Amino acid sequence: MKNNMQSMPVFAPVEAGEPLNPIGHQIQQHASQRADQPAIIDEEGTVSWGALIDRVNRIANRLREAGLEPGEAVAAVSENSADYVALYLGTLVAGGCMVPLSGMASANALALMLEDCEARFLFVSPKNAELLSTLRSQLTTLDDSRILALRGNGDGIGACLPDWLDGVSAIPAPAAVTLDAPFNIIYSSGTTGTPKGILHDYRFRQRQILRMSRFGLDGDAINLVSTPLYSNTTLVSVLPTLFYGGTLVLMAKFNAHRFLELSEQHRVTHAMLVPVQYQRILAEPDFDRFDLSSYSLKLCTSAPLRAEVIADAMARWPGNIREVYGLTEGGISTCLDCAAHPDKWESVGTPTEGAEVRVIDEAGRELGQGEIGEIVGRAISMMRGYINRPEQTEEMLWTSPEGEIFYRSGDMGRIDEDGFVYILDRRKDMIISGGFNIYAVDLEKVLLAHPAVADAAVIGIPSEHWGETPLGLVVRRPGYTDSVADILDWANERLGKSQRLATLEFRNDLPRSTIGKVLKRELRAPYWDRHAH
Repeated sequence: MKNNMQSMPVFAPVEAGEPLNPIGHQIQQHASQRADQPAIIDEEGTVSWGALIDRVNRIANRLREAGLEPGEAVAAVSENSADYVALYLGTLVAGGCMVPLSGMASANALALMLEDCEARFLFVSPKNAELLSTLRSQLTTLDDSRILALRGNGDGIGACLPDWLDGVSAIPAPAAVTLDAPFNIIYSSGTTGTPKGILHDYRFRQRQILRMSRFGLDGDAINLVSTPLYSNTTLVSVLPTLFYGGTLVLMAKFNAHRFLELSEQHRVTHAMLVPVQYQRILAEPDFDRFDLSSYSLKLCTSAPLRAEVIADAMARWPGNIREVYGLTEGGISTCLDCAAHPDKWESVGTPTEGAEVRVIDEAGRELGQGEIGEIVGRAISMMRGYINRPEQTEEMLWTSPEGEIFYRSGDMGRIDEDGFVYILDRRKDMIISGGFNIYAVDLEKVLLAHPAVADAAVIGIPSEHWGETPLGLVVRRPGYTDSVADILDWANERLGKSQRLATLEFRNDLPRSTIGKVLKRELRAPYWDRHAH
């Protein structure tokens, strides 16, 4: 992987003499300046900064003793825990590249990812021991000495972390790195095929850490983390909190009621959440009984947060909300300050400092204000590329008339007269019916306004007459008995003629990824598979 890195281009703007204080070096000062302050609180207890840095440095030194070279990959499959954070930081201190992987992936996909990144070590939590046994035979480049249990007694995995660290020095010796050095590889969800490895360097993370610290994610932050560490969503808030010496409160698995308990108990100030989490937290019957007055800011990303959810949260949940829109790949970066712009809650805000967003048509021509097309952007944080996939990296690029590289988002949207960006649909989810472009979000907003509808998704299904036509999939609120016809007629009265839903179906729930995105490909597949046969 480190050799591949050398041939990968730098897409982000490069500033001469840009200062670099790598996180592996920065956190060392917390061992003395914040030794007794809490660094991590998880379900096992509290770990002080002194104890965390001690473990981080032992992990780093042991990785190097075991042969880890600068830039090489260390992979992990685990739920959130203090040990996982220590491994993440220890890998960086050792000069390695961290590769957090999802336990929700199939054994075959995990094996492909581990081969793709050329992982030198793999750490697995006991919860994922069975998954490891399923894929073990495919891991031909990892011998047993390099597969370790992150926690517990190593049941069915290999040596456990405490035994592996026995007798190892905790003397700090953070590796020298440059802004071009690999920091981490984040794998895409893989819902559309083999996952792609997104390579971030120190330039990407350093700039992102600084930007997020301006939202208060610093040494005073108490940040409740309820999304998994393999998601870039999580890292956006976790890394600045660690860099500046704040406190992480970790949830191994999200639960709305437990989230509220932890918020009150630990006087949480910040949280990064995805839209479905906001909905579930606000729907908790006991929500208003909890003291959430310590909150200064909630962040939201991964999908647009609906205006009515923002309104509910702003009215009932202390602190501001900032909605962040971007890609794991970087390049596109907007932010909506919900308190400052209550009239723009349908948008995802304006480009952040150093970012630029444009809209282009199918032919790659730039479109004017208000016109709908694919959103492209460039920013101070941009990935190095997809590892081992130069063709797919190239497909993502759009070159402006000025010769600058922008990233394609795959999102359809528009920019209004004030520069606010509106997301309408994923390009691949857009429905083309009888030659008209239909954006599912417009139809979903109408369905969600019906009092009987708790959740809704709109997909395109085959139509002999129109090519494809919109189908509404609806989850009814408990206690409501409205029929398909009732809701369909109500919605279609409020939709334009070219937008109208062909029909509706009730569902008990909608399939979502681990960070809350509705899996529309999964919803569409049965209809198109039947059509193909």
